[in-house]
Amino acid sequence: MKDFLLELGFEELPARFVEKALTQMKESVIKKLQQERLQFGEVLCFSTPRRLALVICDLQIQQEDLVEEIKGPPLNVAKDQDGNLTKAGQGFLRSQGVDESAIMVKPFQGADYIYVSKEVKGRPTRELLKPLLEDAISHLSFPKNMRWGNYNLRYARPLRWIIALFDDEVIPLEVGPVQASKYSYGHRQLSAGPIEVLSPRDYVTQMRDHYVVADPVERRTLTWELIRDVARKEGAQVLEDDDLLDEVVNLIEYPTAFCGSFSHEYLDMPSEVLVTSMKEHQRYFPLHDSNGNLAPKFIGVRNGADNHLDNVVAGNEKVLEARLSDAKFFFDEDVQTKLTDNLEKLEGVVFHEKLGSIGDKVKRIQTLAGKLVETLGHGDRKETALRTALLAKTDLVSQMVYEFPELQGIMGEKYALAQGEEHVVASGIREHYKPRFSGDTVPSTVEGTVVSLADKLDTLVGYFAVGSIPTGSQDPFALRRQAQGVVQILMQGGYDVSLAALIGEVAAGYTEVQLEDENAKALVDFLLARLRVLLLDQGYAYDIIDAAMASRDDRILHLVGRVQALTAFASTASYDDLITGFERVANLATKAKGEPMDPSVFTEADQAFHDALISLEASCQEQLGEKNYLGVLQELAGFRVHVDGFFAEVMIMDSDPAVRANRLALLDKALGLYSLCGDLRQIVVNK
Repeated sequence: MKDFLLELGFEELPARFVEKALTQMKESVIKKLQQERLQFGEVLCFSTPRRLALVICDLQIQQEDLVEEIKGPPLNVAKDQDGNLTKAGQGFLRSQGVDESAIMVKPFQGADYIYVSKEVKGRPTRELLKPLLEDAISHLSFPKNMRWGNYNLRYARPLRWIIALFDDEVIPLEVGPVQASKYSYGHRQLSAGPIEVLSPRDYVTQMRDHYVVADPVERRTLTWELIRDVARKEGAQVLEDDDLLDEVVNLIEYPTAFCGSFSHEYLDMPSEVLVTSMKEHQRYFPLHDSNGNLAPKFIGVRNGADNHLDNVVAGNEKVLEARLSDAKFFFDEDVQTKLTDNLEKLEGVVFHEKLGSIGDKVKRIQTLAGKLVETLGHGDRKETALRTALLAKTDLVSQMVYEFPELQGIMGEKYALAQGEEHVVASGIREHYKPRFSGDTVPSTVEGTVVSLADKLDTLVGYFAVGSIPTGSQDPFALRRQAQGVVQILMQGGYDVSLAALIGEVAAGYTEVQLEDENAKALVDFLLARLRVLLLDQGYAYDIIDAAMASRDDRILHLVGRVQALTAFASTASYDDLITGFERVANLATKAKGEPMDPSVFTEADQAFHDALISLEASCQEQLGEKNYLGVLQELAGFRVHVDGFFAEVMIMDSDPAVRANRLALLDKALGLYSLCGDLRQIVVNK
């Protein structure tokens, strides 16, 4: 057993590429080693912006021998009637390099075939590694690729060096212009010249000696400890921010944290502006005082040691000062401009070339919001909902949002409050973008809820009308996120509305395009697919979800109610009665031809079963009226006694056609009642 080190050295990779590229490289190399029957121990992963590395511990030095049986042609093809080899049989043996004595006969799929047993000697691992690794490295993919020089290799950044070290032996890889060696490079500023890596086990220590913390987990822990230490020295608090920390860790190789400050005058601006300037643009960690208020200080992380740190702090303060100065100018200018004055500017902002301007969208949203506020049962908030819809997009043409797009909605709220708008209107402007991402909260105000639904539905209907429907993994306009937002709002708000009806209302507001029936149906299915994903994420079983959604009900509230009821009922003692009764009915009900029942030929048993069905239907409809799906299931489970009794007393497939048709029609009616909570055939029993 020997250890193996693979390191790829790059120009600095974008931070968001590093982790996924490392995972991809690890999975590819492991898969290829396993395909070559090479056993190994722990696989250690290392990465920085300039390198991706794997250390494969205890990799065996020789491939395992393999004895394999190779199937040839059928026996009656390989040999003639006299038992002599045919040309097909001779050709097979020749291709395998064996003689007739090696033949075995074995059955396969009802016929006899000839087989030969062949021993494949294992090859030395060092011979296998070169083609294996060259293929894995060449096929690494990134979200965005580039070519450099005249080379065909495409990577996110140019490949500069490769280490392929099998204990102390270099595997002579060649990828593009780069040949493997045992030489790596340390920190760009703090380490000079190449570093000879002595062995895979020495890699991490040697990198650390040259100011590279190669282990991303160690580097993350160290970086956060340094940030917290600086915050404590400043008597301030720093809030955990995993996304920002992950990005910073993948921008550095050797962390040093420092504290900078900015003028108190900027604290007069909304804190969101300051935080966005620090986090999104400079990758700084904002500091807060003991009361949770933003302090005029920040923590940055330098990629290097603490030499000349004063100059680094001064430089970062100067850069942030310029950003905050611009932000303050934008804020002061914007707050003096009435939001209603921005409506005219929205006419010049294109929403979609076929769907008009943002101004056109605002008009549609306002009309739709007026209808939705009534549909959702909030008629008393119509005036504020309409005002929110009118102003929701006006901050898009403000100077602040032009510079900081992340602040859309947030700045609209600030400007609305500054200009005397009602608090619910201002909150609605901010909240109408919610939920912004998976796991985000839905709007908390009626105004935000109504306008959010109107905005998202308008976008979905418009794009589906022009045929921009997501396929596969392609979703350039983030329509899945919009659809998920609609579903979340309807589900969490408990709104009893039909998706098809909602889509019809939205489509009626469009004069630019027409939503065809086929695309309207596709949009309903698209929204229901998002519901399925949300329910799966909440832990509901896939078969229960599919059973409920097979009802073809397009009301989110009712579908969720069915899923919850089926899930709860599956753990009760009556569940077996429900499934057994349903299965007995369903097995024969499919033979019904849809002919009307003829009560004049009912037997006493037929009449009793019919009366029980009428009673069951009335009870189920009463429970449905109260949205009590658990009650419906209990009624259906209790109906098993009538099903069993009916089957015991009569022959369903009676020789008399009229009697047989009646009984099949009765079962078909029973099947319809069993389907009130979904298609129970979708449920996997005894899973």
